[in-house]
Amino acid sequence: MSKTPPRDRGRFGADTRLVLAGRDPGAQHGFVNTPIYRGSTVLYPTYDDIKHRRGRYNYGTSGTPTMDALCEAWSEIAGAAGTVLAPSGLSALTLALMSCVSAGDHLLVTDSAYRPTRIFCDGVLARYGVAVEYYDPVIGAGIAGLMRDKTRAVLVEAPGSQTFEMQDVPAIAEAMHARGGTVVMDNTWATPLLFPPHERGVDLAVEAGTKYLSGGSDLLLGLVSANAKHYPALKRTYEHFAPCPGPEDIFLGLRGLRTMGLRLREHGARGLAMAEWFQARPEVLRVLHPGLPDDPGHAIWKRDFSGASGLFGVILKPVSEAGLAAFLDGLELFGMGFSWGGFESLVIPFDPTVYRTATRWQPGGPALRFHIGLEDPEDLKADLEAGFARMVAA
Repeated sequence: MSKTPPRDRGRFGADTRLVLAGRDPGAQHGFVNTPIYRGSTVLYPTYDDIKHRRGRYNYGTSGTPTMDALCEAWSEIAGAAGTVLAPSGLSALTLALMSCVSAGDHLLVTDSAYRPTRIFCDGVLARYGVAVEYYDPVIGAGIAGLMRDKTRAVLVEAPGSQTFEMQDVPAIAEAMHARGGTVVMDNTWATPLLFPPHERGVDLAVEAGTKYLSGGSDLLLGLVSANAKHYPALKRTYEHFAPCPGPEDIFLGLRGLRTMGLRLREHGARGLAMAEWFQARPEVLRVLHPGLPDDPGHAIWKRDFSGASGLFGVILKPVSEAGLAAFLDGLELFGMGFSWGGFESLVIPFDPTVYRTATRWQPGGPALRFHIGLEDPEDLKADLEAGFARMVAA
């Protein structure tokens, strides 16, 4: 007979829980993984059953065994009361925000937020009567000074998207909760493995499963986990919108979950080593990585996080656009493309001066965001060294 994983898994380490969470071979005829359930219609055996909606499932949008497996697993890993899924990270963010703000409310958003989140806030939320105000990401407990009578929620992201400022999430959460507000966090950079959001005061934690949960750059997926107080509202909002991801993507998310801890540690170690390598380069002005001892947010990172992922920023010393293009265009191992978290290394140029409103971005030179993949680090360094040579020559 196949064994069902132990129910009391709190005594196990993170890697063991990643292997066990959301799996029940005993319910799957002994097969290790929950299969892909595709379907919309669920049949009821009798009139009385359909009248009283008896049964675990009633329609495809209300869930499937595949969806439940990932939601239950993620809730266990995140320390949440419940989780809902969405077809992308942005969709998950919008779902979280829509579950906690209404017309006439005031929403505080970090100035370092993921830009598509800002577009949603300034477009859809503003159109429906939510007043959105951006704040300095390093404000900490000072966030209390921005709160109004109608302040209902704050959105945090640590470290900040592209610019990597660290936020004092516990201090912000304490200030917000003192006023009865909700704390929403984009926790994609760290995942719950490196930053347990609900232990740190976050009510709704958003993850782009597209990144490290996937690990393969081959799916779009979002997750929102919630504490017990906020899960009912999140669940209701999910039921109103029914933003269901595809069953194959959910299955790939489950598959990625099993190795996420191993991959994340490798990305983090290689990322920090490459950040230190960049610091020593004469072409580099500074490196944006909270794991570096001289980073302005290092103390907060060391206090609240158990590690780093493979994503960080590099500010180059002033260089011509032709020089920057020569550096980037000739790279062999760093692809230029949005997203991150996969096995491959990536780089993009960025400039948030066009949309930041609460703070000024003055880096002192061109800004690049790097994701360090699983290639041989010496090969990555050789590729970058060749790029710097091209940049100088140009």
